[in-house]
Amino acid sequence: MMEINAERLKANLLELAKIGYNEQDRGMYRIGFTDADMQGRQWLQDKAKSAGLETYMDGAGNVFFGRGARDKPVVLMGSHIDTVPAGGIFDGALGVMAALEVIQTIQQQQPNIDTPIWGVATAEEEGRFGGMLGSQAMSGCLNPDWLLSAHDADGVYLKDAMAAQGLDAMQALDAAWRPEQLKAFLELHIEQGPVLFQQDLQIGVVDGISGVFKWIVHLKGKADHAGTAPMDMRSDAFMGLADFAHEIDRIIAENGTDKTRITVGKVELKPGHPHTVPGEAVFTIVGRDMDEGVMKELANACRKTLSAIARKHRLMFEYEQVSWLEPKHCSGELTNLIEAQVKHRGYSYTRMPSGAGHDTQFMTEVTDAGLIFIPSVNGVSHAPDEWSHWHDVEAGANVLLDTIVAICGVDRDQKTAGNMLKKPK
Repeated sequence: MMEINAERLKANLLELAKIGYNEQDRGMYRIGFTDADMQGRQWLQDKAKSAGLETYMDGAGNVFFGRGARDKPVVLMGSHIDTVPAGGIFDGALGVMAALEVIQTIQQQQPNIDTPIWGVATAEEEGRFGGMLGSQAMSGCLNPDWLLSAHDADGVYLKDAMAAQGLDAMQALDAAWRPEQLKAFLELHIEQGPVLFQQDLQIGVVDGISGVFKWIVHLKGKADHAGTAPMDMRSDAFMGLADFAHEIDRIIAENGTDKTRITVGKVELKPGHPHTVPGEAVFTIVGRDMDEGVMKELANACRKTLSAIARKHRLMFEYEQVSWLEPKHCSGELTNLIEAQVKHRGYSYTRMPSGAGHDTQFMTEVTDAGLIFIPSVNGVSHAPDEWSHWHDVEAGANVLLDTIVAICGVDRDQKTAGNMLKKPK
């Protein structure tokens, strides 16, 4: 069996981690369409060129790199390199650097493979503006209205953030791939949860990805003096937010499943002074489940609960649905193929769903798509102490390599064996 160069992969991950690194909290700050994010994209293109690969960036900001003319169906793999604020070094970046490593390994050890093999670093996957711009663009799931109206929680519009980096948001509409252009899409990612680590398993073979909805909620009351306003006469927006937080467990128990997650992740109180009763609370709600019907019930329950709370505290309730991503199932044929490679390597594994959203879920719209997990130490992600052991990184990258080689129709004796995936979706 071929083996990836583990030291080269490690070095590339650590080199990328220098871009957007904050010494104070030791977190990564490559937020979508910021200067650090674009610096990372330029670094990646330079790295690909130095490896003798072709590379380009499309109108959505996706960076592609690879080998082989794209005049026949491409095997594509990758993930994202943008981060959440104070993120870790593996989330997304692992899949991109592993794709680069797999292509270099094939180029050096099996150059006669004639299937075009490409990697991608998708743009703005972390949902600063709602959704996953890069993979939405690639799968043809964008429309002009969303591109022009999407904004982040601070009111910055996507079109303006892209323009500041020399990109025209409308050109993202031209970034779609047609099904006949792709043979398959694969993504290697850290689990971002505790299952693999707690069960001491090396690989997660993912068979589905949770749906996600994201709201920005406004509870509007009346700002007042903290010393003179009687407690029973206040319209305190924070009390409305606090009451909702206490209702989350009940909403899940009555309307959700064991796969349900509801999170209030960003909060702003206005006017935000210690001696002023908050007149407005602005916060996000993100809900997840593997069943879209359950997601709709959760959203309805949240809406009813917030309406009742607003009446109780004399508040006005408004919300904006920033995004709604339905659950997606990975290709059964490709998932089985991944599982076969894991078994051949003798790695311990489980088949599992993903609670977090990934680029793979949009790529299922246009091709056979598969997702591979490696453990996150203590289940931590989206934080500076996010970590995965290097031996797990190597194992995941080797599974990715084996699967790519199998898709290209080469058996383990390096002889042509016919396409493992018979035809594009």
